[in-house]
Amino acid sequence: MKKFLPVFLFFISLTSVLNAQWVSPGNGTSYTLPDLVNVTDGAVTQGPDGFLINTDLTISTNDVLVIDNQVSRIDAAAILLTINGSMVCTNTGSNRVKFYGLNETEHFKIRFENAVGCNIKKMYFSDGAGIKVIESEVTFDDVKFVYFTRDYCNAVIDVFNCDPVIKNCYFMLNQSAAISSPANGQASPQILNCDFDTNVTDINSPQINLGPGGQDTIRIVGNEIYTIMAQWYVGGISVADLMGTGSTKVLLKDNIIREGRYGYNQQGQTISSVIEGNQFLNNFHEENPMNGGSGISIYGSSTNNKAILRNNVITGNLWGITAIYLHDIDLGTEDDWGNNEIHDNYNSGVIYDLYNNSACDITAVGNKWGTIHESDIEDHIVHQTDDPSLGLVTYIPFVGYDQIEETVDSNDINLSEATIYTIAGQRVNHSETLNPGVYIVITEQGAKKIVIR
Repeated sequence: MKKFLPVFLFFISLTSVLNAQWVSPGNGTSYTLPDLVNVTDGAVTQGPDGFLINTDLTISTNDVLVIDNQVSRIDAAAILLTINGSMVCTNTGSNRVKFYGLNETEHFKIRFENAVGCNIKKMYFSDGAGIKVIESEVTFDDVKFVYFTRDYCNAVIDVFNCDPVIKNCYFMLNQSAAISSPANGQASPQILNCDFDTNVTDINSPQINLGPGGQDTIRIVGNEIYTIMAQWYVGGISVADLMGTGSTKVLLKDNIIREGRYGYNQQGQTISSVIEGNQFLNNFHEENPMNGGSGISIYGSSTNNKAILRNNVITGNLWGITAIYLHDIDLGTEDDWGNNEIHDNYNSGVIYDLYNNSACDITAVGNKWGTIHESDIEDHIVHQTDDPSLGLVTYIPFVGYDQIEETVDSNDINLSEATIYTIAGQRVNHSETLNPGVYIVITEQGAKKIVIR
């Protein structure tokens, strides 16, 4: 009996180590890493290159984890760092604080839950298993995230029921999406001036993959999203409300989305987006055009799936813009021209700059189509003139109308049966008296300039 006792005691001791964790008392204390070395009984130790987190660690409500200039590197075993209080990085040095998984098989996890005032600045995270942000106030500023697995969550940063700020960050070669939120929650992350470089190396999803938004607007502004390795071409951005949750608002502005399977996908029931000043370039890396390749795809299950597009460049994709099922799309009106540049989007040898695969009409006034020839523009748009069951795309006048060479006297045209625009593109009512000048009129025979003297 005695000879088995040491083995039994060893088993108990090993189990204790495996299940060990340290939880701060929640009494309002701020802890630096050197502080944790002193109070955690080995949960945090001093290592040869910095600090080592050996077991699960929880910073309780009211307490703060402070990462300051005393820290240059943190290595973590396969542990869970839970922040219920706050975590701040006050590094003011020239180098980033590096936070690494301990080796190729031990990937750390971080969980912010009901946390407040978290400011993660100027850090470098590598070989993690994911970061969950749940109902928490967190800002990631000038942070790099590389080589994350998807063992803990669906993205490097997985957001639930909160609106974190993610700015000036860099995501590269992570197995999953860089940022995601679920279909059964509401989150409005603010994603600003970040680089997304070839993420989602393990599954097929967009690099930013969001569910329904919360009360605030989802802002995706000033980012660059691209794929540079052929074996991992994936989508750029997706925002989906498949369950009719709340009312999602999106501002997609001044981004460059290039070299992927598609650019931006907006899908579901109640979404209102403003898509302005973006570049959707060369998103043609999809072997089957039926499965992707759109610069922009609006796929609505109701006409509450709305999008306003202004001043975007959409070129080099398999499809320029695809509009599917139900939607409310504004590509430019008579009073507010679109000024989108949409051209040279093609597959199977055919240009598809705008494909209205629905019965809903689309206004697309005042855009640049890469040509001023109306017949060529018409050839590059699929809509009611191609199939009576489809909605009509109104694309006249377009940018370049003022370059139409033919000028005729107004007496040669029955103006009562024509649509009349000023050179600036403003529609003129038939009840108005035409002042002297040059106008553009549209008849069944096409567009012409007229001179009113």
